Amino acid sequence: MGFEPYRSPSTGRPVRAVLFDTFGTVVDWRTGVAREVAAFATAHGHTLDAHAFADHWRALYQPAMEAIRSGTRGFVTLDTLHRENLDQALRQHGVEPDRLDTAALEELNTSWHRLPAWPDSVEGLASIRRHYVVGPLSNGNTSLLLDMARNAGLPWDVIIGSDMTRTYKPLPHAYLRTAGFLDLEPGEVMLAAAHNSDLRAAREAGLATAFIARPTEHGPGQTADLAPEGDWDLVASSITELADRLGA
Repeated sequence: MGFEPYRSPSTGRPVRAVLFDTFGTVVDWRTGVAREVAAFATAHGHTLDAHAFADHWRALYQPAMEAIRSGTRGFVTLDTLHRENLDQALRQHGVEPDRLDTAALEELNTSWHRLPAWPDSVEGLASIRRHYVVGPLSNGNTSLLLDMARNAGLPWDVIIGSDMTRTYKPLPHAYLRTAGFLDLEPGEVMLAAAHNSDLRAAREAGLATAFIARPTEHGPGQTADLAPEGDWDLVASSITELADRLGA
């Protein structure tokens, strides 16, 4: 008998592609960024709390995208937003970026390209890929996601960055245009994410959904997204467990 793909209860369709939020769901952004911030601070003679700095830099992420989502600013890549936010974070931590080497700042900015995968990610993605199309559904731009995949060994079939969809989640077009690039109906695409808000937006756009718990994404004191907050199609504690739930 041939493989029978998982049929989503919420969409009533067999799932053909399982796409993943990346930052926090597939890769550990906090550990990766903090590691490079610490090295940067040491090299340039600054004292920084690397994890606090990583948290602050990440906290500027959604506000920066909101100007683009609202239409008050034209589309620019996440790399551009990260670079602008880096300068802001440095100033708020008592470091003047104008006094630092531009090349060093650019290198630090690309720390988001070099994030480590969670321990279960590569194995889980490889298992799911045997029967489903796998790829990111991320606010990252294509070059960022490509570098991330090569660095962490993520076995994507396809990478469709936000610079291709020209929009940022959680706007519906971020999900719908990605499905369209794959020539799939929204209900044939499952978003797997560690963030309930992302899954809510995906479901509203007609996608199937899977929650993957990442209770330490924001460090040991994390209080958000510790458990599913909706009747998502699947719930798992890891990508390897999700692979099992999908029958992969």
